[in-house]
Amino acid sequence: MKAIEITSFGAPEVLRVADRPDPVAGAGELLIRVAASGVNRPDVLQRMGNYPVPPGASDLPGLEVAGEIVSGDAAALAEAGFKVGDRVCALIAGGGYAQLCVAPVAQCLPVPKGWSDTEAASLPETFFTVWSNVFERGRLQKGETFLIQGGSSGIGVTAIQIAKALGATVIVTAGSDDKCEACKKLGADHAINYRTSDFVEEAKKLTGGKGVDVILDMVAGEYVAREIECLAEDGRLVIIAVQGGVKAQINAGLVLRRRLTITGSTLRPRPVAFKGAIAKALREKVWPLLESGAIKPVIHSTFAAAGEPSGAAQAHTLMESNQHIGKIVLTW
Repeated sequence: MKAIEITSFGAPEVLRVADRPDPVAGAGELLIRVAASGVNRPDVLQRMGNYPVPPGASDLPGLEVAGEIVSGDAAALAEAGFKVGDRVCALIAGGGYAQLCVAPVAQCLPVPKGWSDTEAASLPETFFTVWSNVFERGRLQKGETFLIQGGSSGIGVTAIQIAKALGATVIVTAGSDDKCEACKKLGADHAINYRTSDFVEEAKKLTGGKGVDVILDMVAGEYVAREIECLAEDGRLVIIAVQGGVKAQINAGLVLRRRLTITGSTLRPRPVAFKGAIAKALREKVWPLLESGAIKPVIHSTFAAAGEPSGAAQAHTLMESNQHIGKIVLTW
């Protein structure tokens, strides 16, 4: 099969098309003929040498794919209601930048009715991440106020749509007026341009001084102290990335007085059973929203994975530019 290798750690140009042996599905797994592969920030970090591959995972980048089931563990397929030939999308621990990919059956979901494989490939990484962190760890409830840092990112556009569909009031930050408008069109109630406004002051104004109930943070660093300032009583801060650094100095008194929760997680190294439970929740509570049109795909660009110059390199260059709104996808 053709695959995209990281030939050495470095710039996007280190991503090259290579020939690799076809993978074989083992117990509890299925083999997918990949039609499209989602591109995510962790892929960029892995390419740069800053995101080690979990033990046992493929060294190839790529954490989500969509395509057709070629073969698999018959018992596991039957239990999940899948069969050879079905179109699925899957969350994987690596190996997604390839024409064939093995995935745990438990981490696969059917391609939503009416969605293309390219659209479906944009789903798993962000939807698993948002559901696990916002609705399980962050316990966001209907009627609460939710602040998303980086609303125009792949994670952001997913979080906006799910949270709105489930009855939350959504505030986002973004780095330009155009991105703020794009977030509003996706359903955000309010959008704050963090380059021209203080999100702490704006969040307090928008909530009448109460503060927000849940914050989804991909920045960390100095943002943590500021986020604590704009949390409501019993508020929850969920950190899923540290683009602004790993160290923060906070006002612990506010944490005590407002009974705040500061939490976070990484998804990639978690066991199959944990991810499988998220898949079941998504299939029950979110997939109907996708099929009804309440949540729509948001794809900024697609690139031919095996094209020349490297489509993967172009995709990573775009992601690092932070000019995209929504997802970037490689097609095979």
